[in-house]
Amino acid sequence: MAKLAFLGLGVMGYPMAGHLAAKGHEVTVYNRTGARAEAWVAAHGGKAAATPAEAAAGAELVFACVGNDDDLRAICLGPDGAFAGMTPGAVFVDHTTVSARVTRELSALAAEQGKGFVDAPVSGGQAGAENGVLSVMCGGTEADYLAAEPVIAAYARICRRLGDSGAGQLAKMVNQICIAGVVQGLAEGLTFAERAGLDIEAVVEVISQGAAGSWQMANRHKTMAAGSFEFGFAVDWMRKDLGICLDAADETGASLPMTALVDQFYKDVQRMGGGRWDTSSLIRRLRD
Repeated sequence: MAKLAFLGLGVMGYPMAGHLAAKGHEVTVYNRTGARAEAWVAAHGGKAAATPAEAAAGAELVFACVGNDDDLRAICLGPDGAFAGMTPGAVFVDHTTVSARVTRELSALAAEQGKGFVDAPVSGGQAGAENGVLSVMCGGTEADYLAAEPVIAAYARICRRLGDSGAGQLAKMVNQICIAGVVQGLAEGLTFAERAGLDIEAVVEVISQGAAGSWQMANRHKTMAAGSFEFGFAVDWMRKDLGICLDAADETGASLPMTALVDQFYKDVQRMGGGRWDTSSLIRRLRD
């Protein structure tokens, strides 16, 4: 069993850290809102720290799941940041979806200090985190990955190293690009079925068994048909992720016309007051 730190106890980090504690690891947590960390300790044991540096002190692996590039820099850098508390040889594992640019920046800085860094964004949403069945896409040195992978297994259905630093974040961009198109296609298909007077459940039962089937269809068609979106992966977060994808496309010369279009559709949903709705709420703009 390992001595670990977990920084960021949002809807993803809270259950992920819980799985680590359930496996018997010694876990110290940090959260910007201290009451959330205290609640986690009350539920799972372990300790709460006042700063990322305090949480990281003596930890073999330091996990993080925060909001964006700036949040990641804030918990890593400075006298109270995780890097200041980590000892040489420790490995920082970042589960945040951020840019490959900040990942490579922080990975290089960690290496200068004799510390490891693995970018390990996840897919599977809140339900995947709670059930311990996330898909984890990793970048970093093979040695750092091999140190982290057995511990990540506590909440992963699959975990793979896809290349050097930044490769995990680039793979997560691929994930979000694919999801954007699938959700828009599902929204249009279900709206068409409604307008055509079809029984949506009957249609989905048939087409989900063929080439049109997808995770989104299986897990979201009922709530989309019912107009229920107060759960899941928020539109605001998806727009943050798609912005990262579009910036990276500019850097690489890739063309992402569908992604850019769906990003604007999500902007419409935000204008409707749906920033915290699940990403499947794309169907609302077609109905309205």
